[in-house]
Amino acid sequence: MSDRERYALEGIRVLELANFMAGPFCGMLFADLGADVIKVENPKGGDFTRNAAPFDRGVSAGFLTVNRNKRSIALDLKAARGKEIFLDLVRTSDVVVENLRPGTLDDLGIGYSVLSEINPAIVLYSASGFGQTGPYRHRAALDLILQGMSGLMSITGEEGRPPVKVGVPISDLSAAMFGAYAILAALRVRDRDGKGQHIDVSLLESAMALEAWETSAYFANGEVPRPLGSAHRVNSPYQAIRTADGYITIGATTPANWHNFCVTLGLANLEKDPRFADVPTRRKNYLELASLIEEVTTTRPSEHWYRALEKAGVPCGVLYTVDQALADEHVRAREVVREVAHPKGGSLSVVGSPIRFSRTPIRMERGGPLLGEHTREILAELGVGDAAALEEAGVVAGALAPA
Repeated sequence: MSDRERYALEGIRVLELANFMAGPFCGMLFADLGADVIKVENPKGGDFTRNAAPFDRGVSAGFLTVNRNKRSIALDLKAARGKEIFLDLVRTSDVVVENLRPGTLDDLGIGYSVLSEINPAIVLYSASGFGQTGPYRHRAALDLILQGMSGLMSITGEEGRPPVKVGVPISDLSAAMFGAYAILAALRVRDRDGKGQHIDVSLLESAMALEAWETSAYFANGEVPRPLGSAHRVNSPYQAIRTADGYITIGATTPANWHNFCVTLGLANLEKDPRFADVPTRRKNYLELASLIEEVTTTRPSEHWYRALEKAGVPCGVLYTVDQALADEHVRAREVVREVAHPKGGSLSVVGSPIRFSRTPIRMERGGPLLGEHTREILAELGVGDAAALEEAGVVAGALAPA
């Protein structure tokens, strides 16, 4: 591979001690950019998401995607020899990613004080529900719990209806992305002064950080934000609108777009209606406005309105289901769906990285590894000569270990 074709993070090694989503998704971001991400798993089952349906050729489809481009070593960290092997890996690594309960690494004897003594340049990223400090640090937390406690669920859904969680595990995913962002910054600092550091990112604070618009409004006027369905907090019309066969999404927020929108729908009379004279009044009366708009849009299918509004220069789109989004011509043209090698043979379809570098490639090589698939390979790199004996003792496990 020439210098021009080298991956952005080639030469960076990441050790991942993680289950579920926040840690593994963060590791995936690094693996996609070419880092050598070694997933360190318990020989007795590994990452819990290995058991999550649906399955593709006997392997969890979600696991395969979130853990793509990684290597797996099945290693018992409670065994003295297993801990020794892990610390040997730390000596040649740049980053450790973990999302275990706060204090677990210290209990295992591999907390930051130990890791940094062995490798002062190591960066440790800890993702947890509530953070490494504070009265809630030991509380169990899942994405649903944090979506509720962060306030996200209180502003999601329709007014007067039960609370709704965001359709993806947004607190996990945001913690993963904030984590990747923080790790890269810590590596930049390390390159300046040679020292690593411990990064503490909580799912709770990551979810709350996404509420910038809502919290700033509350600080400004003291009003508690409420759910608005698909509507915007400031602009209108800016929401999903029913059609004869589904929904379209529209954002007619500028004066020109509002005018073109009204003309296209044959609703020029709305421009003279004092209830909709400007953005604040349209926002105040957004429910009435939506009702009047839908009297027109429900007479024709989504595709008709999408094409008409697009021609008029009004931001709009058809509200897709997942299968429709994947089949969209633009998505196909951008090669969003990629094929990677399945660990049991053949190929696996995944949604690739959204990053497009002008020079640097993104790695899309293989799906998530089998449990312990690379144990022997990694041990050989460390110069460990008794791999068979370690497997016999249960300290490590190879790819045939039960998942």
